Formats: sequence, C-alpha cells, structure tokens
Amino acid sequence: MTIINIQHLTKDYGNNKGIFDVSLKIEKGEVFGFLGPNGAGKTTTIRHLLGFIKPQSGKATILNLDCWNQPKEIQKHLGYLPAEIAFPENMTGTQLILHAAKMRGLGDMTKANQLIEMFDLDPSTQIKRMSKGMKQKVGIVCAFMHDPQILILDEPTTGLDPLMQSMFVKLIHQEKNKGKSILMSSHLFEEIEGTCDSIAMIKQGKIISVMNSQDFKHFSKNTFIIMFKKRSDFESILKENFVIKKNDMETLQVTVEIEDKQINELIRSLSKREVTMFREMKNSLEDHFMSFYKGENQEHV
Repeated sequence: MTIINIQHLTKDYGNNKGIFDVSLKIEKGEVFGFLGPNGAGKTTTIRHLLGFIKPQSGKATILNLDCWNQPKEIQKHLGYLPAEIAFPENMTGTQLILHAAKMRGLGDMTKANQLIEMFDLDPSTQIKRMSKGMKQKVGIVCAFMHDPQILILDEPTTGLDPLMQSMFVKLIHQEKNKGKSILMSSHLFEEIEGTCDSIAMIKQGKIISVMNSQDFKHFSKNTFIIMFKKRSDFESILKENFVIKKNDMETLQVTVEIEDKQINELIRSLSKREVTMFREMKNSLEDHFMSFYKGENQEHV
C-alpha cells in the first residue's frame, strides 16, 4: 500500500532553484532515505508534503489525501522533525512537550516518557539553555510521542553524539517493525544504509537516482582489480569460486567482487600465482553519492 505518493511535483523559484518533476512513492512499513546536498531540494519537497507550499504543478498525497488541500487530516497521522528547530526559548522542555501533547489531544504520556528515558533527556531545562543536541532530543520526543503512522524526519540526528545517533537508529528499527512509513533525509551515510529500505538522490531539484535494499548490498561487498604476469594464472582465476565482474585477456586483468568472509580465500588463491597489481576499488554509498556531486557548491534552499 502506497502511503506517500509524489507525482511530477514542480516548484520553480527561478535561477534553477526549486524542484522539478519530482516523483516518489513510499510504501507502508518502508523507511525511505532522501539524500542530497543543501540546496538540492530535499526540504522544499518535504514542505510540499506538510502542506506548507502549493505545488506549481504535480501533486503530493499522504494516505490518498492531498497535501495542499487536506493538511489538517494528514497531520493527525503524521510526526514531523524539521531540519532547523525553533522552539520558544522561555519554555522548559517539559512545558513544550506537554504543550505539543495538548495540541494533539494526547492524554497518555507513556510513549513520551519512554523516549525521554531512551535519549537520556532532562526536559526540565529551559530551551534557551539547551545545547543543539538537547533541543534535537526534545524534537524527537515531540515527533514520535503520539505514535504516528507516518514520520517525516529532516536531518533527524543533527547535533546528537554517536551514542545518541545509534539510539536513534534503534528507534527507527522499532518503528519500522510496527509498520510505520518513514521519510528521512540525512547526511550520514552509515545512518541511511543502516535504516533505509530505499534511497532517492536529488540534485538541483531533480531525482537522479533511486535504489532499493538489494542495491545497497552491492556496497557492502569488496571489489579488487588484479593483474597477473602469466596468462595461465589469469585463465585459472576465472575458474575459481569468485564473482568476476570484468576480465581483460589482453592486459591479464580481472575485477573481482567478494564478501568480507571470502578475503582469506582470495589471498590464499593469489599466493599461488604471480600478481603484478592488486588494488581495492572504493565501493560505498558515499562514493556513489559523491560521484554525482563532485566539485559542486550548493546553496541552501
């Protein structure tokens, strides 16, 4: 079942700023990662989903409800954490959380208290005295405490230390296991790889790549380029139990893809042959991402 459906969404601010013909689908129980540098269009897309911006063309729906025309109905099922949090500074964290609960008509604070304990938060502190990380924890509590069916999280771990980042990943897995649908933008590649079922990359307002979990597995493998001195060694390695992605008989060169557990097997095999070159190829989500953006300087949108 499709929970979030974005179809040909366009908002042109001029000078190549905005989003252009963006189409995405997020299914029930899916964690969907949204990657792109500042200015690529992530936040603009998210603001359309929240009903903050009217589409120039195209359409965005959540639970088959139009995001621009029916935002109040959507909000009942939605938890949102913005990239830039602006809380009333004269309130304490406790007052803010209770205020947010009251606005939602939430009487049971069990989930909120569990989140406060999970993230080791002291909400009695005034907002103006809180660090960025503490404010982020308050934001997480407010986004998750009403147990929403859908979560939209824009850079959710900004300001959190590594321990709290790992705790957040644990929370995402818990929510996913409950069948929640989650859209999450992040600059932390390990966080995206560790939580998401699908990933979309956006560049200059346009979707340039969409991958699923099967594509991610490719990044967890090791790729090596190996060149042999003798043709006999080159030909015999092709018969071994390795995945050969590429081979060149003229240069006696092969490209081998292996899992971590096969590394010793590969080394033993190569020790029996005369090798003139052995080089590992970088193969990660971050490398894939950077190949699209190398040398570009984006401004925030």
